[in-house]
Amino acid sequence: MKLYSGRAYMAHIYSALLIALSLAALSVQPAQAQDAGPRYKIGIIGTGKIGGALARHWVKAGHEVLISSRHPEQLQDLARELGPKARAGTPREAAAFGEVILVSVPYTAMPQIGKDYAVELAGKVVLDTGNPIERRDGPMGAEARKKGSGIASQEFLAGARLVRAFNCIPAASLANDADRAPDRIAIPIAGDDAKALEVAKQLVQDAGFSPVVVGPLASAIRFELGEELATKQYTAMEMQAILARPSSTAPAK
Repeated sequence: MKLYSGRAYMAHIYSALLIALSLAALSVQPAQAQDAGPRYKIGIIGTGKIGGALARHWVKAGHEVLISSRHPEQLQDLARELGPKARAGTPREAAAFGEVILVSVPYTAMPQIGKDYAVELAGKVVLDTGNPIERRDGPMGAEARKKGSGIASQEFLAGARLVRAFNCIPAASLANDADRAPDRIAIPIAGDDAKALEVAKQLVQDAGFSPVVVGPLASAIRFELGEELATKQYTAMEMQAILARPSSTAPAK
Protein backbone atom coordinates (compact mmCIF):
# COMPACT_ATOMS: atom_id res chain seq x y z
CA MET A 1 0.00 0.00 0.00
CA LYS A 2 1.47 3.34 -1.07
CA LEU A 3 1.78 5.97 1.70
CA TYR A 4 1.58 9.74 1.13
CA SER A 5 2.67 12.68 3.27
CA GLY A 6 -0.12 15.09 4.23
CA ARG A 7 0.73 17.54 1.40
CA ALA A 8 1.26 14.77 -1.17
CA TYR A 9 -1.97 13.12 -0.12
CA MET A 10 -3.93 16.33 -0.65
CA ALA A 11 -2.29 16.83 -4.05
CA HIS A 12 -3.23 13.28 -5.00
CA ILE A 13 -6.85 13.84 -3.96
CA TYR A 14 -6.96 17.14 -5.86
CA SER A 15 -5.64 15.51 -9.05
CA ALA A 16 -8.15 12.71 -8.78
CA LEU A 17 -10.94 15.23 -8.30
CA LEU A 18 -9.86 17.16 -11.40
CA ILE A 19 -9.87 13.96 -13.47
CA ALA A 20 -13.33 13.04 -12.19
CA LEU A 21 -14.68 16.51 -12.96
CA SER A 22 -13.17 16.40 -16.46
CA LEU A 23 -14.77 13.02 -17.15
CA ALA A 24 -18.10 14.29 -15.86
CA ALA A 25 -17.89 17.33 -18.11
CA LEU A 26 -17.15 15.14 -21.11
CA SER A 27 -20.12 12.92 -20.29
CA VAL A 28 -22.56 15.85 -20.44
CA GLN A 29 -20.92 17.79 -23.24
CA PRO A 30 -23.11 16.46 -26.10
CA ALA A 31 -26.34 17.29 -24.27
CA GLN A 32 -25.07 20.74 -23.34
CA ALA A 33 -23.98 21.40 -26.92
CA GLN A 34 -27.35 20.31 -28.26
CA ASP A 35 -29.23 22.44 -25.71
CA ALA A 36 -27.09 25.45 -26.60
CA GLY A 37 -27.97 25.36 -30.29
CA PRO A 38 -29.78 28.35 -31.78
CA ARG A 39 -33.54 28.38 -32.13
CA TYR A 40 -34.92 29.27 -35.55
CA LYS A 41 -38.03 30.65 -37.14
CA ILE A 42 -39.01 27.88 -39.56
CA GLY A 43 -41.42 28.35 -42.44
CA ILE A 44 -43.03 25.13 -43.64
CA ILE A 45 -44.30 25.14 -47.22
CA GLY A 46 -46.56 22.12 -47.52
CA THR A 47 -47.88 20.89 -44.17
CA GLY A 48 -48.89 17.33 -44.93
CA LYS A 49 -47.79 14.31 -42.96
CA ILE A 50 -44.08 15.10 -43.27
CA GLY A 51 -44.36 18.83 -42.62
CA GLY A 52 -46.84 18.31 -39.79
CA ALA A 53 -44.65 15.75 -38.02
CA LEU A 54 -41.59 17.99 -38.25
CA ALA A 55 -43.58 20.99 -37.02
CA ARG A 56 -44.48 19.03 -33.87
CA HIS A 57 -40.88 17.95 -33.24
CA TRP A 58 -39.42 21.40 -33.85
CA VAL A 59 -41.92 23.23 -31.67
CA LYS A 60 -41.16 20.74 -28.90
CA ALA A 61 -37.45 21.57 -29.33
CA GLY A 62 -38.15 25.30 -28.93
CA HIS A 63 -38.28 26.55 -32.53
CA GLU A 64 -41.04 28.78 -33.91
CA VAL A 65 -42.92 27.51 -36.96
CA LEU A 66 -45.30 28.92 -39.50
CA ILE A 67 -47.16 26.03 -41.10
CA SER A 68 -48.72 26.70 -44.48
CA SER A 69 -50.75 25.37 -47.34
CA ARG A 70 -52.94 26.76 -50.11
CA HIS A 71 -55.81 26.48 -47.60
CA PRO A 72 -54.36 27.79 -44.32
CA GLU A 73 -57.75 27.75 -42.65
CA GLN A 74 -57.48 23.96 -42.65
CA LEU A 75 -54.34 24.19 -40.50
CA GLN A 76 -55.78 26.27 -37.67
CA ASP A 77 -56.53 23.25 -35.48
CA LEU A 78 -52.95 22.02 -35.82
CA ALA A 79 -51.57 25.48 -35.06
CA ARG A 80 -53.68 25.66 -31.88
CA GLU A 81 -52.54 22.16 -30.90
CA LEU A 82 -48.89 23.15 -31.31
CA GLY A 83 -49.28 26.17 -29.07
CA PRO A 84 -47.89 29.71 -29.00
CA LYS A 85 -44.78 28.91 -31.02
CA ALA A 86 -46.87 28.00 -34.08
CA ARG A 87 -49.24 29.73 -36.42
CA ALA A 88 -50.77 28.99 -39.81
CA GLY A 89 -50.52 31.02 -43.00
CA THR A 90 -50.00 30.99 -46.73
CA PRO A 91 -46.90 29.57 -48.45
CA ARG A 92 -45.71 33.12 -49.19
CA GLU A 93 -46.06 34.04 -45.52
CA ALA A 94 -44.08 30.92 -44.56
CA ALA A 95 -41.36 31.74 -47.07
CA ALA A 96 -41.08 35.28 -45.70
CA PHE A 97 -41.31 34.25 -42.03
CA GLY A 98 -38.69 31.54 -41.93
CA GLU A 99 -34.99 31.92 -41.33
CA VAL A 100 -35.05 28.27 -42.42
CA ILE A 101 -37.62 26.90 -44.87
CA LEU A 102 -38.92 23.35 -45.19
CA VAL A 103 -40.35 22.57 -48.63
CA SER A 104 -42.44 19.41 -48.50
CA VAL A 105 -44.65 19.32 -51.59
CA PRO A 106 -45.32 17.05 -54.57
CA TYR A 107 -42.32 17.39 -56.83
CA THR A 108 -44.28 18.90 -59.72
CA ALA A 109 -44.83 21.98 -57.53
CA MET A 110 -41.10 22.71 -57.17
CA PRO A 111 -40.68 24.89 -60.29
CA GLN A 112 -43.66 27.06 -59.32
CA ILE A 113 -42.41 27.46 -55.75
CA GLY A 114 -39.03 28.53 -57.04
CA LYS A 115 -40.66 31.06 -59.35
CA ASP A 116 -43.29 32.43 -56.96
CA TYR A 117 -41.09 32.78 -53.87
CA ALA A 118 -37.68 33.49 -55.37
CA VAL A 119 -37.28 36.75 -53.44
CA GLU A 120 -38.36 35.26 -50.11
CA LEU A 121 -36.14 32.15 -50.45
CA ALA A 122 -33.00 33.89 -51.69
CA GLY A 123 -30.04 33.18 -49.41
CA LYS A 124 -32.04 31.10 -46.94
CA VAL A 125 -31.40 27.54 -45.84
CA VAL A 126 -34.05 25.40 -47.53
CA LEU A 127 -34.66 21.77 -46.60
CA ASP A 128 -36.16 19.83 -49.51
CA THR A 129 -38.04 16.60 -48.79
CA GLY A 130 -39.59 16.04 -52.24
CA ASN A 131 -39.07 12.99 -54.44
CA PRO A 132 -39.36 13.02 -58.23
CA ILE A 133 -41.49 10.05 -59.27
CA GLU A 134 -42.02 9.53 -62.98
CA ARG A 135 -45.38 7.75 -62.76
CA ARG A 136 -46.79 10.65 -60.73
CA ASP A 137 -44.77 13.64 -61.94
CA GLY A 138 -44.42 12.74 -65.61
CA PRO A 139 -41.51 13.90 -67.78
CA MET A 140 -40.23 16.49 -65.29
CA GLY A 141 -40.01 13.77 -62.65
CA ALA A 142 -38.13 11.49 -65.01
CA GLU A 143 -35.71 14.28 -65.92
CA ALA A 144 -35.15 15.22 -62.27
CA ARG A 145 -34.50 11.62 -61.34
CA LYS A 146 -32.00 11.32 -64.20
CA LYS A 147 -30.10 14.42 -63.04
CA GLY A 148 -30.47 13.55 -59.40
CA SER A 149 -32.97 15.35 -57.19
CA GLY A 150 -30.29 17.41 -55.46
CA ILE A 151 -29.16 18.99 -58.72
CA ALA A 152 -32.70 19.35 -60.08
CA SER A 153 -34.08 20.93 -56.92
CA GLN A 154 -31.26 23.45 -56.80
CA GLU A 155 -32.07 24.47 -60.37
CA PHE A 156 -35.72 25.00 -59.41
CA LEU A 157 -34.84 26.85 -56.19
CA ALA A 158 -31.94 28.89 -57.54
CA GLY A 159 -30.60 31.27 -54.91
CA ALA A 160 -31.57 29.10 -51.94
CA ARG A 161 -28.98 27.32 -49.80
CA LEU A 162 -30.46 23.91 -50.45
CA VAL A 163 -30.15 20.75 -48.36
CA ARG A 164 -31.83 17.47 -49.27
CA ALA A 165 -33.27 15.90 -46.11
CA PHE A 166 -36.17 13.81 -44.76
CA ASN A 167 -37.05 12.47 -48.23
CA CYS A 168 -36.61 8.77 -47.53
CA ILE A 169 -38.19 8.20 -44.13
CA PRO A 170 -41.83 7.05 -44.03
CA ALA A 171 -44.17 9.64 -42.58
CA ALA A 172 -45.28 7.24 -39.85
CA SER A 173 -41.69 6.67 -38.72
CA LEU A 174 -41.00 10.39 -38.80
CA ALA A 175 -44.03 11.05 -36.62
CA ASN A 176 -43.73 8.14 -34.18
CA ASP A 177 -40.10 7.00 -34.01
CA ALA A 178 -38.23 10.14 -32.97
CA ASP A 179 -35.63 9.52 -30.25
CA ARG A 180 -35.74 5.79 -30.96
CA ALA A 181 -33.82 3.76 -28.37
CA PRO A 182 -31.18 2.52 -28.13
CA ASP A 183 -30.12 4.13 -31.43
CA ARG A 184 -31.83 6.93 -33.29
CA ILE A 185 -32.87 6.53 -36.92
CA ALA A 186 -30.35 8.08 -39.31
CA ILE A 187 -31.42 10.78 -41.77
CA PRO A 188 -29.12 11.19 -44.81
CA ILE A 189 -28.58 14.79 -45.89
CA ALA A 190 -26.72 16.41 -48.77
CA GLY A 191 -25.84 20.00 -49.62
CA ASP A 192 -23.23 22.24 -51.18
CA ASP A 193 -23.26 24.93 -48.46
CA ALA A 194 -21.30 23.97 -45.34
CA LYS A 195 -23.19 26.33 -43.02
CA ALA A 196 -26.54 25.19 -44.38
CA LEU A 197 -25.52 21.60 -43.66
CA GLU A 198 -24.73 22.56 -40.06
CA VAL A 199 -28.19 24.08 -39.67
CA ALA A 200 -29.76 20.98 -41.21
CA LYS A 201 -27.79 18.71 -38.89
CA GLN A 202 -29.07 20.58 -35.85
CA LEU A 203 -32.68 20.45 -37.06
CA VAL A 204 -32.42 16.71 -37.73
CA GLN A 205 -31.10 16.24 -34.20
CA ASP A 206 -33.78 18.51 -32.73
CA ALA A 207 -36.42 16.40 -34.50
CA GLY A 208 -35.09 13.30 -32.72
CA PHE A 209 -32.96 11.69 -35.45
CA SER A 210 -29.28 11.31 -36.33
CA PRO A 211 -27.98 13.32 -39.31
CA VAL A 212 -25.53 11.65 -41.70
CA VAL A 213 -23.92 13.97 -44.24
CA VAL A 214 -23.65 12.02 -47.50
CA GLY A 215 -21.89 14.79 -49.41
CA PRO A 216 -22.71 17.62 -51.84
CA LEU A 217 -26.06 17.89 -53.60
CA ALA A 218 -24.90 15.60 -56.39
CA SER A 219 -24.51 12.88 -53.74
CA ALA A 220 -28.23 13.00 -52.91
CA ILE A 221 -28.62 10.46 -55.70
CA ARG A 222 -27.40 7.90 -53.18
CA PHE A 223 -30.59 8.23 -51.13
CA GLU A 224 -33.17 8.57 -53.87
CA LEU A 225 -36.19 6.33 -53.38
CA GLY A 226 -35.22 2.80 -54.31
CA GLU A 227 -31.52 3.21 -53.52
CA GLU A 228 -29.98 1.24 -50.67
CA LEU A 229 -29.91 4.11 -48.18
CA ALA A 230 -33.65 4.57 -48.66
CA THR A 231 -34.71 0.94 -48.25
CA LYS A 232 -34.88 0.74 -44.42
CA GLN A 233 -34.40 2.75 -41.25
CA TYR A 234 -30.69 2.54 -40.50
CA THR A 235 -28.70 3.75 -37.51
CA ALA A 236 -25.99 6.32 -38.19
CA MET A 237 -23.30 3.66 -37.81
CA GLU A 238 -25.03 1.36 -40.29
CA MET A 239 -25.47 4.17 -42.79
CA GLN A 240 -21.84 5.24 -42.51
CA ALA A 241 -20.78 1.65 -43.21
CA ILE A 242 -22.86 1.61 -46.40
CA LEU A 243 -21.42 4.95 -47.49
CA ALA A 244 -17.92 3.59 -47.05
CA ARG A 245 -18.60 1.03 -49.79
CA PRO A 246 -18.44 1.89 -53.51
CA SER A 247 -21.82 2.63 -55.08
CA SER A 248 -22.96 2.45 -58.67
CA THR A 249 -25.06 5.57 -58.06
CA ALA A 250 -22.27 7.63 -56.49
CA PRO A 251 -21.62 10.81 -58.49
CA ALA A 252 -18.50 10.84 -60.59
CA LYS A 253 -15.51 12.64 -59.11
